[in-house]
Amino acid sequence: MSDPEAAPVIAHPDILVAAVALIRDRRVLMVTARGRDVWFMPGGKIDPGESETDAAAREAWEEVAVRLDPAALRPLFTVHIQAHGEPDGRLVRMSVFGAETPAEPSASAEVSAVHWASTADQQRCPPAGVEVLRRLHAADLID
Repeated sequence: MSDPEAAPVIAHPDILVAAVALIRDRRVLMVTARGRDVWFMPGGKIDPGESETDAAAREAWEEVAVRLDPAALRPLFTVHIQAHGEPDGRLVRMSVFGAETPAEPSASAEVSAVHWASTADQQRCPPAGVEVLRRLHAADLID
């Protein structure tokens, strides 16, 4: 029997995100968004009608001024976890793609700084970032 006084459970749709894992010297590129204090993967929400790889490449350009060919991105894994700053139960589903480029990433209008992160930086990351660092370390791609 349900409690008529209990607050209704509101189902929130997952936030669909595509991100790029650019790895150099056993560290992965992360960014600090303007006005935020945590480190995120370069990436963002997938626009309607946009493929995951197109979104990842677009976000890489918008956030770190790196042009990537969507066809050259390789799927690594998907993180499905509580979304940072969202109500409990609101999950992010982040598809992470491996990328390579000789270009040097730099902060754009959307981000205030770029960082080369290892697992030692987990405390700076929201849950999705912590999980990405954990998985990249488990795959022996970062320290």
